[in-house]
Amino acid sequence: MKNLVAGIYKALKVEHEEITKVWDSSVRATHHFISEEYLNYLKPLIKNEYLSSVQLFTLKDAQGVVLGFIGVDEDKVEMLFIHPAAIGKGYGKKLLEFAITELKINKVDVNEQNIAAISFYEHMGFKSIGRSPVDGLGKPYPIIHMKL
Repeated sequence: MKNLVAGIYKALKVEHEEITKVWDSSVRATHHFISEEYLNYLKPLIKNEYLSSVQLFTLKDAQGVVLGFIGVDEDKVEMLFIHPAAIGKGYGKKLLEFAITELKINKVDVNEQNIAAISFYEHMGFKSIGRSPVDGLGKPYPIIHMKL
């Protein structure tokens, strides 16, 4: 029964610790271009600020374990992360389709070095509409702006 998806749920504040762990493991598995120092800087911001600043939804297995999450602000995906053990099983697609259909998102920003994520969003119908040479905190991690 493990890993059968139970559904998508509005995240609770008490889940932020577990969600942050999913973020951390996902970023370490997929964002090899980000320095350890920057990850350590971002982690408390994710847990204590960023998760609370978006509409946050989790995708859980039948046992209630968070397999992934999506954070949305207005019409934009601000974060979408899947636990490394659950990547490639359609969970990211399920969360993104939920956000498109139910939350009416049509924009996302993606790290330029994260080729797999860019390919995923392109596969889901997003097109590149611009580029920023730095991330939202002014660090040298270029961002591709995409729109559905």
